[in-house]
Amino acid sequence: MEIALVALFLLGYVVISTENAHRIDKMIPALLMMVLAWGLLMMMPFAIEQWLSPYNEVLSPFTGNAETRVSLIQETLLHHLGKTAEILMFLIGAMTLVELIDHFEGFKAVLPLIKTRKKYTLLWTLSLLAFFLSAIIDNLTTTLVMIAVYRKLVQNREDRLWYAGFVVIAANAGGAWSPIGDVTTTMLWIGNKISIAPLMFKTFLPSLLCMVVPLIIARWLPVFQSPLSVPEEKASFKGRRELLLGIGFFLLVPVLKATLHLPPYMGMLLALGLFAVYAEWKSNRSIKLTEFNEEQEPVSPTMTSLQKVELPTILFFLGILLTVAAFESMGMILQLGKSVQEAGISTSIFMGILGVASAVIDNVPLVAGAMGMFRLPMDHNTWHLLAFTAGTGGSILIIGSAAGVVAMGMEKISFTWYLKRITPLAFLGYIVGYAFMMLSM
Repeated sequence: MEIALVALFLLGYVVISTENAHRIDKMIPALLMMVLAWGLLMMMPFAIEQWLSPYNEVLSPFTGNAETRVSLIQETLLHHLGKTAEILMFLIGAMTLVELIDHFEGFKAVLPLIKTRKKYTLLWTLSLLAFFLSAIIDNLTTTLVMIAVYRKLVQNREDRLWYAGFVVIAANAGGAWSPIGDVTTTMLWIGNKISIAPLMFKTFLPSLLCMVVPLIIARWLPVFQSPLSVPEEKASFKGRRELLLGIGFFLLVPVLKATLHLPPYMGMLLALGLFAVYAEWKSNRSIKLTEFNEEQEPVSPTMTSLQKVELPTILFFLGILLTVAAFESMGMILQLGKSVQEAGISTSIFMGILGVASAVIDNVPLVAGAMGMFRLPMDHNTWHLLAFTAGTGGSILIIGSAAGVVAMGMEKISFTWYLKRITPLAFLGYIVGYAFMMLSM
């Protein structure tokens, strides 16, 4: 059974990682892996030797007749579906809120704040904006926003590729020190592995170094030596109110968890609901939210934003997380964690390796697997290290993070161009940040 599941996962992940070659959306193999993995468990319950209880996390022999075993498998699947749904609902709420801000052109309000005419100064400005903005929204959306911003300022294509590369580094670094800045940190937060203040305290400086080291080196790169030719464009602060309001609602989510102990997804849905009330009021609608009609004016901004949410991405996460849950339920991931410890490999070194691996393998299954490997208390140094390495390691390759894939598509960045020019800088920043975090632990 174990061999069949591992073969299924490897095959599925090869298809996922080569998406750009065959053009099959990664959602499809992820969903197929999920269904086939749990289907194998239910069809061959007597091939399962051990089972990890989702309630007390105790690994014990898998016994009972066929009906009892299948019932336990179904019960476990339902448990993991509930935990996965918490993450997915959080992401849907966050994505919709971002789309609502964009509906009112809130992100364009950032443009008038950039007044520099020097390429290197612009690089620092964009990177710092991406670093802090990604901690509030997320690294994927931040990359979209920052590319849209610098396109208004930079005309030369080669220059835009460089700016895109540094935006990816900054956005991934910024998402690593915030519980709502990256899918992986959100997973750790919702899974009660980390809390807000310790995460920010322990990962902020390493994440900042991960961004600053490449920026310092960029001072001597020829591409940033010449002056910047910026087209004249009338500054507009349209959407500034919506941008500030949206950021405020994002910040409300961790506050609600800390004060009212609301689960993060409930806080995010509350933030979405409050902003939607404002959006509908501003649009002066006279119809109900549920009555969407393309011929009616004005169109509901809430319904329009919901339609723009990337459902394939949500389903991809569903497939990956529940596939990993199948391995976890059979005790395979826990056993791997024990093997790592018995081999004398420290968890700190292992997390560093996982960070580099996240440049090739999506960090979502890596983090999901690591969460099931180790039985460590909340806010253990290992979890903070995992948040940093999984979040920033993806910058090493253009395909290693959602932010990189978005930049690759928007600016048509080739894998080899990024590998030759950005990868050495991103890797050096990652090593410096990792070393700093190891020394400070």
